[in-house]
Amino acid sequence: MTFPDLARPRLAVGVISAGKVGSVLGAALARAGHDVVAVTAVSEASRRRAATALPDVAVLDPTAVAERCSLLLLAVPDDELPGLVSGLAVSGALNPGQLIAHTSGRHGLAVLEPAVRRGALPLALHPAMTFAGDFGSDLARVGGAPFGVTAPEPLRAVAEVLAVEMGGEPTWVPDEARPLYHAALAHGANHLITLVCQAVDALAAAGIDHPDRVLAPLLSAALDNALRRGDAATTGPVVRGDADTVGAHLDVLSHASPEAVPAYLALARATADRALGSGRLSTDAATRLLGVLGTRPRTTS
Repeated sequence: MTFPDLARPRLAVGVISAGKVGSVLGAALARAGHDVVAVTAVSEASRRRAATALPDVAVLDPTAVAERCSLLLLAVPDDELPGLVSGLAVSGALNPGQLIAHTSGRHGLAVLEPAVRRGALPLALHPAMTFAGDFGSDLARVGGAPFGVTAPEPLRAVAEVLAVEMGGEPTWVPDEARPLYHAALAHGANHLITLVCQAVDALAAAGIDHPDRVLAPLLSAALDNALRRGDAATTGPVVRGDADTVGAHLDVLSHASPEAVPAYLALARATADRALGSGRLSTDAATRLLGVLGTRPRTTS
């Protein structure tokens, strides 16, 4: 089997599709000197993104994009990826020796198997970064972002070089570990946004002006401490065993911000479990605390 050489000449890149991720990564590959030759863009928003991020690049259907490139980048939602790969394989648009890379965090190499049977070379390149849809900011964030990389061992260097060329820091993810890898990232990043927004809403309900300004220093310090110190960074009433304070929180939240109660309960229980396990919370204090938490419903009507 012949593997591609990432030295000059550069790769001809096709991108499916020009969403928030595909448009930025296509631009990052172009910035690295690769030749982006075609892109798909169905919606009006994706056409605008393609015009901004990849000007003068042909907008074609998926089969035509695949036929034109030596590196095909699939940047579609996780649930759409299996059908897209199967359809491209059936279409005959894929060529032996063609690199085919997806940007899904959840999926590994198995989803690319129909393309592999056609002779394509599989890569999984997941940027562990949030893309908000602001092209300039998103392109800047790719610089230094971790990329979860999975590939057959002979292609590992190719996958890692592509991640570096896009400005990222490759992090090897074993194929079988990708669902857990993705669950960890989604739990940390996506649920953090929900948590922060609930805190902002509760502060606003308390009559606090500019709740974002009040939260920013606290949350920044908490995140920094958590990443550096782990569970030892935990502060607050749960780790202190202040059951009455936790009960008071739940009482006021149930009236002012009832949608936050299930999350508060779940996270307080998890925090108590971790504090008990690490020895920072005594068994007696944990019993009182969990008694308060156990008297509250896990969901609200």
